[in-house]
Amino acid sequence: MVDEPNLTACIEAILFAAGTPVQILHLSEALEQPPKVIEVNLDVLDQDLKNSGRGIRLQLFQGKAQLTSSPNFSEEIERFLGIEATSKLSGAALEALAIIAYRQPVTRPGIDLIRGVNSDGVLRSLLSKGLVEEIGRADGPGRPILYGVTAEFLQHFGINSLTELPELKLDETFIEENNGLLKD
Repeated sequence: MVDEPNLTACIEAILFAAGTPVQILHLSEALEQPPKVIEVNLDVLDQDLKNSGRGIRLQLFQGKAQLTSSPNFSEEIERFLGIEATSKLSGAALEALAIIAYRQPVTRPGIDLIRGVNSDGVLRSLLSKGLVEEIGRADGPGRPILYGVTAEFLQHFGINSLTELPELKLDETFIEENNGLLKD
């Protein structure tokens, strides 16, 4: 069991060594600390990394934590790794991603209704880029696939969790006129 003053540093070391997302419950078991204590220390680590201007960030998503590179240095990292910036997203892809991020879990027909066009190609592209994933099936007729965003989505846009997305503000008239379209 790690003593309290070193717990945040120990969590940072484990996340660095893991290199992949780690379940918060797994950290809790490994460090023999309640999940709440782990979460408090993850918050401390997150603030330390944000305030220090360092090149890494803490990403929290679906009960998992991971250290990632800061989006502030994405150009330098891409240049160093020899990665071309081919991950530019079309307007259609950004539109579908926004729908999925704010409405998840959402079906392809639900995305199509909001966009007003077929989203098959866009969804295939987003799936191949790892920005969205299939997260289950709806109970409705045909049991359509439900989609949600991934941790790669957060990393691509330089955010740590979906709670950092800007508040979605819809015009009241728009909601009244399109209420049928806003339901899956």
